[in-house]
Amino acid sequence: MSSVTFLGTGGARVLVFKQLLASGGLWLDIDGTLLLVDPGPGSLVQATKRKLSPEKLGGVILTHRHLDHCADVNSIIEAMTTGGLKRHGTLFAPADALDEDPVVLRYARPYLGEIQTLREGQRYEIGNAKFACPVRHAHSVETYGLVFETAQGRLALITDTAYFPELAQHYRSEYLIINTVLLEPIEGIDHLSIGQAHQLIEQIRPQVAVLTHFGMNVWRARPWEIAARMTEETGVKVISARDGMRLELTAPS
Repeated sequence: MSSVTFLGTGGARVLVFKQLLASGGLWLDIDGTLLLVDPGPGSLVQATKRKLSPEKLGGVILTHRHLDHCADVNSIIEAMTTGGLKRHGTLFAPADALDEDPVVLRYARPYLGEIQTLREGQRYEIGNAKFACPVRHAHSVETYGLVFETAQGRLALITDTAYFPELAQHYRSEYLIINTVLLEPIEGIDHLSIGQAHQLIEQIRPQVAVLTHFGMNVWRARPWEIAARMTEETGVKVISARDGMRLELTAPS
């Protein structure tokens, strides 16, 4: 059975800097292949705290190069490879996370078995996991969401982005995770708001939708209450993620 463990649900800078919520990313088990998506600040601590072993990871995925998504990537690479003594694993990242002003340190790269560059419309495989980056997001750096094919249906992550009308068509899935930094849209801030997440859930109509990556105003508004209202209004099961929460994917109904 595939699953997602939330090693953190904090998103905006102030909330992350204060560590009011953890910011460790998503630990995925996709049909037995373990992957870590967006290891932000404290990812290694959150993983070991929850008795998850980085050396068992098959790979690491960065959706983009902002620090709340990648600050711990080098620590995770070292832990995954025992400081390079057990060279293995694949890193998936956009080109701008690897090229000029890279966030993945050059000394750590030879520890990996492989590095693959994420590109719009491309499909990738690692172990039992198959995923795609369906569209480049509207964000200040090169950014891609993810759609995994699992035995239990599709699992989609809409990571940081401004809203645009084509989003829904690219993320049709049974399980949908949405980064919801904003309570209300703010001009010039390339993140989704609660209202826009509601709209996407209405359009996609997944079996389960999970809100995460909260900004301060969303957190103050009690996202668990927001999720309960969305469930009533959409008829879709909407969950507010919690630090350490494990979401198990079940067979399609």
